[in-house]
Amino acid sequence: MASYYNNETIIYWNGEFVKAAEAKMDLYSQSLHYGYSVFEGIRSYKTVNGETKIFKEVEHYDRLNRSAEALNMPYHWTTQELIDATYEILKRNDLQDAYIRPVVYAPTNMKFDVNEESFIVIEAWKMQPFLGEKLLRVMTSSFQRPNPKGFKIHAKAAGHYVNSLLASHEAKANGYDEALLLDVNNYVAEAPGANFFYEKDGKLFTPALGNILPGITRATILELCNDLNISVEEKFFTVDELKKADAAFFCGTGAEVIGFESLDDYKFPLKWNDSVSRKIQITYMKLVKEDFFEPQSQGDTKKHREATV
Repeated sequence: MASYYNNETIIYWNGEFVKAAEAKMDLYSQSLHYGYSVFEGIRSYKTVNGETKIFKEVEHYDRLNRSAEALNMPYHWTTQELIDATYEILKRNDLQDAYIRPVVYAPTNMKFDVNEESFIVIEAWKMQPFLGEKLLRVMTSSFQRPNPKGFKIHAKAAGHYVNSLLASHEAKANGYDEALLLDVNNYVAEAPGANFFYEKDGKLFTPALGNILPGITRATILELCNDLNISVEEKFFTVDELKKADAAFFCGTGAEVIGFESLDDYKFPLKWNDSVSRKIQITYMKLVKEDFFEPQSQGDTKKHREATV
């Protein structure tokens, strides 16, 4: 049995709390045959006060709703209803530092007709750092991110992630830790499951929206840069430009903030501990655990407290 659950694990499944081992999915679902489902990746943390806190829970469940609407999937749950169910899942499974996976999936339908209903499941499991804790050796992938004219690229849809799997498999088969994908215009886009930032002369840069998933962690990093008076710019840039950078990192719910050692044959020259990127990494972890850092300027503490409610 997979390590994600055991015979006692409880999930939320279509309005009920049931054992994961007893839940069943229809093998004629559009989700299985066509990748037609939407999902979220959410994290909960044990805060410095010992409480369990789901990070950015409203933002995640609101995005789940938007993803379902973008893919014409019926959606009748409220954000608060799903947040309450998620806290109950964490409680019943005795989890604090956990990864949470809600999935909205389709009923039996082997045609391409629009469905009249959708189903939902919320699962949770204890999770170690998704990409580890060491600096990453990354390769530029031969796979591109999907064309935004061919998909609703802002939706977190299961079918999109076949592209992510292929890119990650390729990188690991070639001895790297992870991949970095370009978009259809050969600009740097994102990782298989995370957004991307690079640092040059104390300033951060990140790919502009349009060909990437607008990540919730990415948005959090932009907020932190504003609070910490760190200059950040969203723009399109090439791998050649990136290989003149001082440092780089991935960010995402699973990845959190994890730095690069190298990209292809280019080793980032700035020591990670001396980088602005490392400051962002430390501050992000303090934020998710509600371990509020000393304010850099008047009003910063208030901003960080507001960011966690």
